[in-house]
Amino acid sequence: MTGKTGIIAFQGRPGAYSDLACRNAYPTWTTLPCDTFQAAMEAVRAGRADLAMMPTENTLAGRVPDMHILLPESGLYVIGEAFQRVEHCLLAPRGATIAGLKRAHSHAVALGQVRNIIAELNLQAIIEADTAGSAELVAKWNNPEDCAIASDLAAEIFGLEILRRNVEDASHNTTRFYVMSKSKPTVSADRPDLMTTFVFRVRNVPAALYKALGGFATNGVNMTKLESYMVGGSFAATQFLCDVEGHPEQPALRRALEELQFFSRETRILGVYPTATFRKEQGAGD
Repeated sequence: MTGKTGIIAFQGRPGAYSDLACRNAYPTWTTLPCDTFQAAMEAVRAGRADLAMMPTENTLAGRVPDMHILLPESGLYVIGEAFQRVEHCLLAPRGATIAGLKRAHSHAVALGQVRNIIAELNLQAIIEADTAGSAELVAKWNNPEDCAIASDLAAEIFGLEILRRNVEDASHNTTRFYVMSKSKPTVSADRPDLMTTFVFRVRNVPAALYKALGGFATNGVNMTKLESYMVGGSFAATQFLCDVEGHPEQPALRRALEELQFFSRETRILGVYPTATFRKEQGAGD
């Protein structure tokens, strides 16, 4: 994404898929592992990192819990997006064999994505905190009966052997990330292939959401993401997280946002940024 160097924070242990996404998007940068999403964001706010790589959704697991709540209150801006293909590997201590495996360790979501291999090998699935953390544990135990479901990067970092690659049930398993910064970049409205991320709350009137979104349809603005969630502990207070194509200063999106503001209680733009090349590549393959 950029030729300069810096530090980019992510949630998880070294070798996590978020770590892999950082390295692929920013190959010259140093990655900073953090225990939580909040800690990764705080690293950017405190100046210990220049950027944060935050997962927002996965093609199999859906949206990442809590991210939609953390983003608006983070004090950071979305300056880009990245897509990381999730390619699960079967990792074990050196010398272990597939026939000798009895237990598979990984994050709950990852285990749900490799049901076929677990059934094929008759393994006991054991939930751990994350994928890379499970690889670290398997390396520590050094037991040929234990394996981890994690990335090939985790195998390299923790000295494990890859007994089988691409053991995921679905080949389209991909995670989308927001790249976040403390600084708000200037993005020209003349630049093609832009995305705008924003949140809004509708007024408590009949058909408010229908009316609020009508401007996007009538102005031909493509909405690629719309998620709702409750705020403030109230069933009547619903906030929406959206991604739309375009720049707020472009006529079509400007008119759509003006109409949205008429029917919403609050509209806040979280970022305007170039779309990832993955979108075009995916479209070409469809």
